[in-house]
Amino acid sequence: MGAGMSGFVISESGERDSPVKVGLGDIPESCAAMVLMYLDPPEICKLARLNRAFRDASSADFVWDSKLPSNYRYLIEKVFDQVPHYLSKKEIYARLCHPNPFDGGTKELWLDMSTGGTCLSISSMALSITGIDDRRYWKRIPTEESRYL
Repeated sequence: MGAGMSGFVISESGERDSPVKVGLGDIPESCAAMVLMYLDPPEICKLARLNRAFRDASSADFVWDSKLPSNYRYLIEKVFDQVPHYLSKKEIYARLCHPNPFDGGTKELWLDMSTGGTCLSISSMALSITGIDDRRYWKRIPTEESRYL
């Protein structure tokens, strides 16, 4: 009925030997990668620690391509000075998940690992506010609590 393999091995004499032990390591890498495509990044990383098949499958570009935002190439060009062509999609995702300062350090960009959304933090110094140089309208007060000094 099923398409599975028999649990027994037939010896050269035609008799059945002991059952074959099949484990998670026997899953083809392509099958494991197809499963990983439908998981969240933290789940992919947990499964990658399970065995070699999942670890190798977790490095496939098509797995991480589905986790990156559609405009990830633009984000890379904006955040990094040079576009790193040698990076895999997994490495690009990992770099974008950390806060990446750009525009002279007045803005930060990162990906939220749980939702895959793009997050942006903007310093008040990066805003164009009318009268910013006129002390009657605006006075910047630096604080140690701010990530922008």
